[in-house]
Amino acid sequence: MFQRKIKDELRNLAKQYPVVTVIGPRQSGKTTLVRHEFPEKPYVNLESPDTRELALTDPRGFLEKFPHGAILDEIQRAPLLLSYIQTLVDTSQEKGLFILTGSHQLELHQAITQSLAGRTALLRLLPMSLEELHQAGFSLTLDEALLMGGFPRIFQDKLEPTKAYRNYLETYLERDLRQLIHVKDLMQFQRFITLCAGRIGQLINLESIANDIGVSSPTLKQWLSILEASFIVIRLQPYFENFGKRVTKTPKLFFTDVGLATYLLGIEKLSQLERDPLRGNLFENLVLLELIKSRYNSGLDPHLYFYRDVNGKEIDFIFQRGHNLVPIEVKSSKTFNKDFLKNFKFFQELVGKRCDQGFLIYGGDQEQKIGEVTLLNYNHSNLLLANDPI
Repeated sequence: MFQRKIKDELRNLAKQYPVVTVIGPRQSGKTTLVRHEFPEKPYVNLESPDTRELALTDPRGFLEKFPHGAILDEIQRAPLLLSYIQTLVDTSQEKGLFILTGSHQLELHQAITQSLAGRTALLRLLPMSLEELHQAGFSLTLDEALLMGGFPRIFQDKLEPTKAYRNYLETYLERDLRQLIHVKDLMQFQRFITLCAGRIGQLINLESIANDIGVSSPTLKQWLSILEASFIVIRLQPYFENFGKRVTKTPKLFFTDVGLATYLLGIEKLSQLERDPLRGNLFENLVLLELIKSRYNSGLDPHLYFYRDVNGKEIDFIFQRGHNLVPIEVKSSKTFNKDFLKNFKFFQELVGKRCDQGFLIYGGDQEQKIGEVTLLNYNHSNLLLANDPI
């Protein structure tokens, strides 16, 4: 059992709300987490056809079997239950009565908004962070972290990453995708996912991808929404204000697990990764995930963006802390170079007093302050967005 950082927030919310919902990618550890933290609760897997049929045929009778609540796994498979759960929790007033999990956020958000608004807390669990892996005894090199990603089963069962991600992708296409969207040609959709990996860390240009695979831009826009709702990709939004400069308003594309992106790029060995031209983009994706996980594990929104103007001046990530803006630059190099600081100077001049500190996350080991910029090793990215400023 891996010790997940989110577990404290999960238990605290179960003392405050009648329902807690944990969402995240398939195989990210949701079921293991909730069953470990609430061993006294009956467990129901709604992926099981027989169980789901009973729940949908007679939802009231189905829930009467659990007068003291239960863990309902993959609740998006039986959203009808949510209306009946609402009635039960309103009558009971008991906290932590039901623990729900789900792996498709669009369907769940719609159902929860209609039925459980104000009655459930929502947590997002992504694959394991570097800190969680380290505490479990897995000390990875940078390239190992990029190749293996963070899915618990790869480490627990000592799976070969390439084969594990191949099976994961095929399972997603066969089991989830057919339920969410009518795709005439699954090979076309798989090529779309592969082309997305080839544009990791870059501005999303659906017209370019549409030309490559012969599918219309509106169709690709729908496919991208499905990938995002299924926790396959992340669209990082740009930060724009009236700074007196024209800035991009196009999101950047990242993956919710860097190991999956590495697999989609056709990288199977560490030796291939070392010389791959997108290694720096994968490293940027890894750091972004560490920042997002540190916020999600505390039950907080990421508040992460990027900045880029029409002249190409860019900040990799911006963390919005109230009125203040914290620039974060990411470099995969193991050696510090003073040129890494030039974007900080530009951004500080742009926003003035709203930027009183910045962070440079890189592949090297030395950590220190250089003026108002803190140099951090990527393994410590999780410390950056803690509740209290560093």
